[in-house]
Amino acid sequence: MTREEMARYIDHTNLNPKASGRDIECLCKEALQYRFAAVCVNPYRIKQAAELLKGSGVNVVSVIGFPFGATFPKAKAFETERAIGEGANEVDMVVNIGALKDGNYELVSRDISAVVKAAGGAIVKVILECCYLTDEEKAMACRISAEAGADFVKTSTGFGSGGATIEDVTLLRRNVPDHMGVKAAGGIRDFKTAYAFIQAGASRIGTSSGPQIIDGLSSKN
Repeated sequence: MTREEMARYIDHTNLNPKASGRDIECLCKEALQYRFAAVCVNPYRIKQAAELLKGSGVNVVSVIGFPFGATFPKAKAFETERAIGEGANEVDMVVNIGALKDGNYELVSRDISAVVKAAGGAIVKVILECCYLTDEEKAMACRISAEAGADFVKTSTGFGSGGATIEDVTLLRRNVPDHMGVKAAGGIRDFKTAYAFIQAGASRIGTSSGPQIIDGLSSKN
């Protein structure tokens, strides 16, 4: 795998609530330098990132219902509409974890569908926060996400009790159709780890360590 190939897997991420405008500027400069697939920022920072990346081919991702997912479908839909209006090309929404654990699958489906509709064709990734779910709940969330029209499922917010695991990525890949992607996020900080997730079935890597991952890719890889 070349540096360029690996870079196109990476959503270069800064969701730190303390991130300053200067931090986001640095994030975007690194994304341009390395030609990452996207940057991922909090909603307040969408417009800045979109202006810095305009015309570059680097997408802007923002988060919806973040980090707990425990809000109303209409609120998530409004957030999504606003995010797209500010310049986001993709949204990563947090599933309603409590509703999923209750077995309230109708609400989970309505929640995801509302975001997909509001996104108007922009890419929608559903964050499952796998560290809080059983394997059965993860598999059910994958099926609901697919039926609701989402484009990806994603392992983690990075703010839960655990991040991405190879086992979870393998499980998610097995439970979504071929046209859907799997995003691994949470604790991925070096090339060896990122590559292992790609081999397990990840089609996108969410990380705040994008440059370190690329720089750790030796010519032998």
